[in-house]
Amino acid sequence: MSRRLSAILVALALVFCATAAFSFYKLVASAETMEVAAKNYLASLSAEQRAKAAVAYEDMVRVDWHFIPKPDGAREGVKVRDMNDEQKKAAHALLKAALSEAGYSKATQIMALEGLLHELEKSKGGKNIRDTERYFFTVYGTPKSDGKWGMSVEGHHLSLNFVVDKGKVVSTTPSAFGANPAIVMSDNVPSIKKGTRVLAKEETLALELVASLTEDQKKEAVIADKPPSEVRAAGAAQASAEAAKGILAEKLTGQQRGILQSLIDEYAKSFPPDVAQDRLESVKNDGPAKIRFGWAGSPKQGEGRYYCIQGPSFQIEFVNVQPDSAGNPANHIHSVWRDLRGDFAIPAK
Repeated sequence: MSRRLSAILVALALVFCATAAFSFYKLVASAETMEVAAKNYLASLSAEQRAKAAVAYEDMVRVDWHFIPKPDGAREGVKVRDMNDEQKKAAHALLKAALSEAGYSKATQIMALEGLLHELEKSKGGKNIRDTERYFFTVYGTPKSDGKWGMSVEGHHLSLNFVVDKGKVVSTTPSAFGANPAIVMSDNVPSIKKGTRVLAKEETLALELVASLTEDQKKEAVIADKPPSEVRAAGAAQASAEAAKGILAEKLTGQQRGILQSLIDEYAKSFPPDVAQDRLESVKNDGPAKIRFGWAGSPKQGEGRYYCIQGPSFQIEFVNVQPDSAGNPANHIHSVWRDLRGDFAIPAK
């Protein structure tokens, strides 16, 4: 075989592989995968369970979200604890379809931390219900490629909300991830090792950015000496409309903007590639002249801190001020991504 013919065959093979890879990606686009997984989840349930898990898309309970440990009966959907093994597998397949591998890992680790909280709080009387399977799965509307439907997975420190319209994921907000403890300080549960840090980069990248700021930059970036006690509009159907505060991204050095971008990427990459790309495209369109980074509190471990990254289309908030269940100060994270154009695919007013 001539070298020319060999080169042509290699080129054709590469084109074929690239085409096949693109086709495969199209086949497993997140909306399609979520639709199949949602149907399988609903099909696995009993009629009684399905009455709880399948809610009309128009029902306003769809926007009743939060990441606090609500009492039984306060959340719609079916609780994992009430599922059999087959149903649990179907529920987790739906969660996997809605998130990236990294996002699924964070979500399941957050669930696992409830087991640690159970151990830490037993001596205090266990006023809060701590259960690794106290998470609720709900489907809103009928999952189908030519219609609009939604889903949510929610429990303590986790609130994930999605809308799919005509075979495309059009909303993933509000999305909230929390961690208590932020850093596991002791080996109380064999499966959760000391030093475990579920939301590590969400905190360490922000600290790296703050440490890199000059004194003049800090005058703009630091929006308060003390951090707020909570992220804004927690549980509200739409994000806070308060104007962004802090330093503009365009006033950061190239290296600092790189850290800021890595921080934003960390939030986005909890979702499948096509969804993450949509999020990051919105951030890119906002541009460094309109995105602000605001910081409040202390960079020291064990002292409260907060930051917000906000542009015209999005708002990321992070707060770490509460003690963990063992009493270690400022070791309890709440973080959230909101869509300022409208959460839940409902246009903001």
